[in-house]
Amino acid sequence: MPSMRDSNFPIAPTGPISIIGACPHDCPDTCSLVTTVQDGVATKVHGNPAHPHTDGALCTKVSRYTERTYHPERILHPLKRSGPKGSGQFERVSWDSALADIASRLNAIAARGPHAAQAILPYSYAGTMGLVQSESIAARLFHQLGASLLNRTICAAAGGEGLVQTLGGKVGMRVEFFAESKLIIIWGSNSIASNLHFWRYAQVAKRNGAKLICIDPRRSETAEKCHEHIALLPGTDAALALALMHELIANNWLDHDYIAQHTLGWEALRARALQWPPERAATVCGIAVAQIRSLARDYGGCQQRGEPAAIRMNYGLQRVHGGGNAVRAIACLPALIGAWRHRAGGVLLSSSGQFPVDKQALQRPDLLAGRTPRTINMVTIGDDLLRPASDEFGPAIEALVVYNSNPVAVAPDSSKVVAGFARDDLFTVVLEHFQTDTADYADYILPATTQLEHWDVHLSYGHTDVLLNRPAIAPVGEAKPNTQIFRELAARMALDDAAFRDPCFSESDESLCRAAYGQSVDFDRLQRQGFATLAMADAPFAQGGFPTPSGRCEFFSERLQAQGQDGLPNHVPNHEAAGSSTAFPLAMISPPARNFLNSTFVNVKSLRDMEGEPIVEIHADDAHARGITPGDVVRVFNPRGEYVCKAVVSRRARPGVVHGLGVWWRKLGLTGTNVNQLTSQRLTDMGAGPTFYDCLVEVSLVK
Repeated sequence: MPSMRDSNFPIAPTGPISIIGACPHDCPDTCSLVTTVQDGVATKVHGNPAHPHTDGALCTKVSRYTERTYHPERILHPLKRSGPKGSGQFERVSWDSALADIASRLNAIAARGPHAAQAILPYSYAGTMGLVQSESIAARLFHQLGASLLNRTICAAAGGEGLVQTLGGKVGMRVEFFAESKLIIIWGSNSIASNLHFWRYAQVAKRNGAKLICIDPRRSETAEKCHEHIALLPGTDAALALALMHELIANNWLDHDYIAQHTLGWEALRARALQWPPERAATVCGIAVAQIRSLARDYGGCQQRGEPAAIRMNYGLQRVHGGGNAVRAIACLPALIGAWRHRAGGVLLSSSGQFPVDKQALQRPDLLAGRTPRTINMVTIGDDLLRPASDEFGPAIEALVVYNSNPVAVAPDSSKVVAGFARDDLFTVVLEHFQTDTADYADYILPATTQLEHWDVHLSYGHTDVLLNRPAIAPVGEAKPNTQIFRELAARMALDDAAFRDPCFSESDESLCRAAYGQSVDFDRLQRQGFATLAMADAPFAQGGFPTPSGRCEFFSERLQAQGQDGLPNHVPNHEAAGSSTAFPLAMISPPARNFLNSTFVNVKSLRDMEGEPIVEIHADDAHARGITPGDVVRVFNPRGEYVCKAVVSRRARPGVVHGLGVWWRKLGLTGTNVNQLTSQRLTDMGAGPTFYDCLVEVSLVK
């Protein structure tokens, strides 16, 4: 088998040299990187000043990327479990030994019958956002096996479905034109921490006289820098959006021509919105009536003056029961005032639907050959790993291959997740950089490369540039790219199953990068420049032309109605609504820590030192009522479990809401748990997404 070191890593013998790459992490910015290499060693990672969206700047996390690559605790050799599951005890083994055993076990399961391979489950998400190192060779292998499919819903499913049902896809305005907006509503986003380069455009607008309004339960760093902060209760965003519609209608702050020409279902939406006067919404949202009227006046005033108004949503607001409806309601607003007429007007949650990715070429679903394996929702992995075989469920999950994810830390209701991973009869393989909480439960840990060591190609969900990542250095130790691991696994599986001899399992990474967009993107330009901007109109929906079945912004969705759902957006209360329980009176959200990204970077000491330790933010009134003072060790608990951490009495928290910041590795918690001990496996109204921010708790002193 040809070596990736020989064919795909053309490393210069001396330096310094600069290699253009791309940030692989789950962030809308998708920055272009420049890695400085001296004598084969990466010495610095910095932003590419030639890339307009990056503009030479990186977040604190990625600017320390060499610390991850050369981390003293990085896994650099295959490891086999030598102690009980969860003990973290492993011994070094050879690649040949590990892959031979893994291949033998997977083949043995698949050989038991035509549907037996469904007992095998891949589990992956956004450890890398690259199209090649995520689902290319890996997807091909699991399709050929006939393994269970994974519904990758854990981040964006509800909001994505809300956009699809309203705008026709994950589409929106171009991020660079926020700089020209006169009103920017930042809805459910701590942009300073999670969308740094959008924030740069927003600051340009602010300096030019734009008003910035932040809507978020938490008084985040971003909220502090805006002209106004509306601290609504978690899961009440749709109620606020409907009340805004009410006021737009009541005051005739509407673009009647745009509504008539480019929307569907106006009369029905109008009737729904008129059921939501500001007084009703204020009670639901826990905010003042005057705030709702002022927000509507600001938004409607832009229509009256012919000024562009823009909304930047992020995914936190859709991690509740009614998340899909909330995004639908907000996505309707620009059409009401004709904001889409302006290139600096409209809404943006995700731009990923604008990229012409050829998933068929990358993932080869034709390898299923007509089979229709069951689909497992990654959000419910805790329950599903504990399910016995049944006619309804199918075979019990016997083998799990985890890559680009750390489910023991990030999946909800983690006591059940841990119990599932701890099964002695579950064969688990984890591709990783570090010994994460999930890796502790593996039978084999296989060392994967970091972004500095492999090829990949990227889209963005925050701008409209394609980015290419070149390897800057050779793989450290015995690490291999995900693609190469799955290539070599397929080669060993081919010894027992000739189907894995298909040439598609040996396609090179560079070839896969070229296939990702086919002829839609100039690959030679990508190689020269590192990025290429998609060709699209400045104001894509100025004359309608939405990618919906009707070509209009669909206030009413016939597709949803056909699924038995409400065709109009509505407020769907949380599963665990604020004020619905006396035993657990506090609503909890768990936004990312500023210096971590999900569970990534938690083990980088310089970043962990900045975060300090696991905390819960609590309002002074709620703390006083419980005898809690700053720095106290507290127990955050509900029927699903408990999480012990330090209390921060903070003005960032509103009364009745607490914030469990950051998905820390469980092993770094005060008692070996993290905030996901408290979250549930309940799903959103559409998209079958997670409800991390739909969670009631109580907080008490640890005595």
